[in-house]
Amino acid sequence: MNDGPADSGADGVEEGKRLIRTGGDRGLSLAERISERFQRLTWRTPLHAMRLRGRHPLKLIAVPDDPFFGDPACGNALLEGKVKFRGEERAIEALDFTAPDWSPAFAEYLQSFAWLRDLSSVTTRARAVPIAEEIMQRWLDAHGEKVSDPAWRVDLWGRRILFWTAHAPLILSSSNLIYRSSVLHALARGARHLDRGADRAQPGVARIASWCGVLVAGLTMPGGDPRRAFGENGLKRALDQSVFEDGGSVTRSPVAQLESIQLLTILGEAYAARRLAVPEFIEATRGRMVTALLGLCHGDKGLSSWQGSGPVPGDVIEQVIEATGVRTRPLKQAREWGYQRLSAGQSILIMDAAPPPLARLVEGGCASTLAFELSDGPDRIVVNCGGARAAHYKVPAALVEGLRTTAAHSTLILSNSNSTAIHADGTLGRGVLEVELARHETENASRIEASHDGYVRRHGYVHRRVVAMSPDGRDVRGEDMLLPADRRKHKTPTLFVMRFHLHPQVEVMPTADGLAAILRVPSGHLWQFRCKGGSLAVEDSVWVDARGRPLTSQQLVVTGASPAGGTNVSWLFHRAK
Repeated sequence: MNDGPADSGADGVEEGKRLIRTGGDRGLSLAERISERFQRLTWRTPLHAMRLRGRHPLKLIAVPDDPFFGDPACGNALLEGKVKFRGEERAIEALDFTAPDWSPAFAEYLQSFAWLRDLSSVTTRARAVPIAEEIMQRWLDAHGEKVSDPAWRVDLWGRRILFWTAHAPLILSSSNLIYRSSVLHALARGARHLDRGADRAQPGVARIASWCGVLVAGLTMPGGDPRRAFGENGLKRALDQSVFEDGGSVTRSPVAQLESIQLLTILGEAYAARRLAVPEFIEATRGRMVTALLGLCHGDKGLSSWQGSGPVPGDVIEQVIEATGVRTRPLKQAREWGYQRLSAGQSILIMDAAPPPLARLVEGGCASTLAFELSDGPDRIVVNCGGARAAHYKVPAALVEGLRTTAAHSTLILSNSNSTAIHADGTLGRGVLEVELARHETENASRIEASHDGYVRRHGYVHRRVVAMSPDGRDVRGEDMLLPADRRKHKTPTLFVMRFHLHPQVEVMPTADGLAAILRVPSGHLWQFRCKGGSLAVEDSVWVDARGRPLTSQQLVVTGASPAGGTNVSWLFHRAK
C-alpha cells in the first residue's frame, strides 16, 4: 500500500500534463428506453420460453471457491431466522417473492443470493443447509419457472450463478431429488437467459456480472466449452466498455470497482476449479482495477467516499486485495477514472477531478467535482458526507438525496446550487461537462490545478482549485478561484460557500480571531486550519459510516461574495504537532 515515487511511470503521473475530459448529462434516450422495455416484455412470450428449454445438468462438474469473507452481522441474522441488510429485515418464514414488500437494495441482496456468502462465513455447512434450502425453495416456487422482472434481470442472474455455484454445498446437498433437479433446471434456464441478454446490461459492474455468469455457467456445467468460448469474447467486450484504460470503472463508483474486482476473482476461481488458465485479458484488467482502487484508499487502508459509496473498512479492502493475489502500488493519477492522489509523509489527499458519471451509466451519481478528502495516517480529517447509495434503511429519503449534492462534499458551492444539477427523478442533469487538469511534481511540492465549467451556464463563473502538498505532508495548501467566463454583468455580488466536512472523531476548536481553527485527530496530532478571503464558521455536518449510518460531525464553512471580476480564497491545513 506504500505509494511509489512521484514520477513513477507505472502510476501515470506526468508533470504538467493538461487533461480534459468531456462528460454528458443525457440519460437513456427514448429509443433506448423503449428498446429496453420491449426486451423485457419479450421475456413473457412463448418464443423466449422456447429459448430457455433444454437439458439441465444432473450435477456440476466444478465448484469454484468464494475467497471473500461475508458480513457476520448479516450471517448471524440468518441463523436467527431473518434476512437483514442495511437495517431492513424480513423473517425467512414470511418471505414472499411473489409479493415483495422490500426496498430495491434489499431485493438485490436477496435476489442475487449474496447472503449465501454471509451465511457460510458464520456457521457450519450442516447448520447452514436448511436455511439456504428454505430460501431457495421459496425463490424457486416464485421464479424458477416464471420469467419476470426484476428477478430475471440479467445482472442479477450473473451474480446468482456465481453465488449458486460457489456455495453449491449449501443449496445442493439435499437428498430430495426433485428439489435438486429444480435448482439445476433453474440454473440451466438462467444461463440460457444470460446468453441472449448479457450484452443488454448497462456498462459497468452490471455488464461484468452478467458475462461472468455466462462464463461460470460454461465452466461448471457439463458440455460448457462452447459457452465458455462465447463468454470469453463477451466478457472481453464488456471489460473494454466498462473499465477505463487506467483501471477505473466507467460508473466512477469505488464500491462498483470493488464488486467488479470480486466478480473477476470468483471467475478466476472457476477456472482454477477446472484447472484451466485464466485468460490474460481478465488478469490484466483486474490488476489495473486493483491499482486504481488502492489509489482511493486512505492511511487507514479503507476506501474514501465518492459517488454515493460509503467508507469501506480497511480490513475488508485488505482481504479482497489478498484474495486477488495482485501486488501493486496505489495509482496516483487516474486520468479517465477522474481521481487524483497526493501523498507525502503520513498525509494522503484524494481529489475528484472529473465530471460526474454519465447519467446513462449509473443512477445516484453525485455532484462532487473538485471535492477532496484528507487523512493523516490512520486518521481521516476532511471527508465527504458520502453513502448516498449505501445508506441505512431508516435514513430519510430527503437526507439520502441531500448526500448527493455539492454541499455534501468538501468543495466550493456557488449561489447555493449544485455544480451538476440533480433532477427530481434522481438523474443528473446539466452542469460539469469539462474539467481541465494539470499536475506538477517537484522536489518542493506536489500540486494539482483543476477547474470545471459547472457554474458557467447559470452563473458565469469557472471554479478553479489549486491544491499542493509539501514533501513531508505537514502542509496542504489550497486556493479556490471564481473566474469570469463571459461578459455578463453581475449587478450584485455572487455568494459562495466552501465546505470542509470533518470526520466525526475530529475535535474542532475555533480561534478567537475567527480566521482559523485547531483540529485534534484521535492519534493526538494537532492540525491548524487558516483561510484568507472569506469568513470562517464551524457548523454541524453528517458522515455516513461503513454501516450506512449517518453520524453527527462538524464542518469548516468559509463564506463570501464574489464581485463581477471574480475572487479567490486561500486556505491551509498545517500539522503543528
